Amino acid sequence: MRVVMLGTGAAVPDPNRGHSAIHIAVRDQNYMFDCGHGATLQMVKAYIDPTLVNTVFLSHLHYDHIADFAYFLISTWMCNREKPPVVVGPEGTRHFVDHLFKGGAFAKDIEARAQYPNRVKNIDVLRPDVRVCEPGLVFEDDYVKVTACYVEHIPREISPCFGLRMDTVDGQSVAFSGDTSPCDRFIELAKGVDLLIHECTFPEEALEFRAKAGVGTWSHTSPVELGKLATKVNPKELVATHFGHYDTTNPITKKFMSIHMPEEIIGPHQLENVVADIKQNYSGPLRLAHDLMRIDL
Repeated sequence: MRVVMLGTGAAVPDPNRGHSAIHIAVRDQNYMFDCGHGATLQMVKAYIDPTLVNTVFLSHLHYDHIADFAYFLISTWMCNREKPPVVVGPEGTRHFVDHLFKGGAFAKDIEARAQYPNRVKNIDVLRPDVRVCEPGLVFEDDYVKVTACYVEHIPREISPCFGLRMDTVDGQSVAFSGDTSPCDRFIELAKGVDLLIHECTFPEEALEFRAKAGVGTWSHTSPVELGKLATKVNPKELVATHFGHYDTTNPITKKFMSIHMPEEIIGPHQLENVVADIKQNYSGPLRLAHDLMRIDL
C-alpha cells in the first residue's frame, strides 16, 4: 500500500497546501479519499496517472473536499479514461454529480468537446457510478474493503459526514477521519490500524481565539484532543492533516485567517506547538502531513 497526501490544507486559499485529497495505491489499483481543489494536478506531480483512479470516496460535501471532482473527471475523460469511476459519498452526492456534467454546470464544455469523434468514444465515463454512503461496509473489491461511520462535523440533517477505514487484501489498513470533532464511533472504526490519518485543523491558541470571537469551535479536533484520540486508536503511525493554514508565511493567507486567530501567531513555529500538544497524550510515531508526502506500508 502506498499513500500520497495530495492536499493537506483546509478551506482557505494557500499556495503551500492544497485542499483535502489522499491517493491510495493497493498493488495496481488506485483509490482516492476526498477530491479537494488541486487533487488532479497533485497526482500528476507525484507521477500518478489520474485516469487510473477508478474509486473516489467523499467524506462529506464541503467544497474543500469535493471542488476538484469536475476537473478530475473531465480532464481524465479528455485523456482517454476507460471507465466511469465509482463515487461513494454521503446523501447529496448524486445531486452534486448530476449538476456537473450532462445538463449541468459543464454541459456546454462537454457538448463542444463531444464534437470530436475521439471524445464520443468514451463519453460514458462522464456518468459516474454514484453510491450513497451509509455506516458499515461501503465498498469492496478484490483488493480492498472500505467501511464507514458517522463523524461529528456539521449537523447530519444538513449533510452526513463520514470517517473511512480501508483494509487491504495484503493485511494493511488505513483510517481517515474526514473532518470531525473527537468521535467515539471513529475511534472504534479505526482501532489498531497501520496508519491513522486524522484532521488537526486548528492549534490550541486559535481555538481559544475562535471561542471568544464566536467562530464555530465544535466541528474540529484540537491537537491535545488528537493525542488522546490516537492513544485510544493505537495506530502503528499517526499522520495529522487538514491544517487550517496556521503555519503559512503568505501575507494574503494570513489576512484570510485573521478571523480565526491573531495574525501575529501564524507561522511555521505553530507546527512545533502542535507536535508538543499532540505528544502530551500520545507517544507513538507521528508525522505532520505536507502536500505530496508519500507513505509506504
